[in-house]
Amino acid sequence: MNEEQLRREMVNYSHKIYRSGWVANHDGNLTARLDDSRLLCTPTAQSKGDVGLEHLIIVDDNNKVLAGTRRPFSELQLHRAAYRARPEIGCVIHAHPPTASGFAVAGISLDPPFMAEPVVSLGKTIPLVSFFPPKDPRLDSVIEEGFGKADVLMLANHGVLTVGATFEQAFLRMELVEHLAKIALVARQLGGPIPLDASVVDALAKKGRPSSAAKGRENLQRNVSSSAPEPSVDANKIVAQALQKLR
Repeated sequence: MNEEQLRREMVNYSHKIYRSGWVANHDGNLTARLDDSRLLCTPTAQSKGDVGLEHLIIVDDNNKVLAGTRRPFSELQLHRAAYRARPEIGCVIHAHPPTASGFAVAGISLDPPFMAEPVVSLGKTIPLVSFFPPKDPRLDSVIEEGFGKADVLMLANHGVLTVGATFEQAFLRMELVEHLAKIALVARQLGGPIPLDASVVDALAKKGRPSSAAKGRENLQRNVSSSAPEPSVDANKIVAQALQKLR
């Protein structure tokens, strides 16, 4: 996707997160990686419902504005940590979807997995990472470690951060974690969600996403693999049996 397409996508998904009710006021931010040093960004002090092409900015690796007339947002640190952890991703979205953010500010995780489909799409874990103030160097470490395990992070006392190859992928991951949080909230009112068996979770994770967070772990270890192994025939059988039981 070239820069012009990325700009249109950034505006489109800024409006989508606003219409979804995941941001208010000037909340939330989106970035796209243009190259090793430049990021395309939404600006600070701008409602995501009103973002237009003329508002977008490009910053260098020191957060200096190279193109555009607006100022960069203060939480670029979160995005840069995600890109360092995951060289294969192209986009990052930060927002405050109410139900998932409610779990995060209460310090309640959505783990362990209790539904099959989110495991296939998001993996075995949705880490809840500790809160640190902006510019605290420890924040980089927890974000990088979290994205070594998953494609979605719940940020304690803050919100949700998702990554993807495209804005569509990052958006759909945000959508799914918010949907999952709504289900978890109802389940807690009825006695609590019943976790899936660990063997089922392992099989589903192998089936669903062999090259996403797994690749992030390899990158963090400085041992990036060009491709992830395909699940074995036995794993496929386990997945099919597990999904059949759940239907």
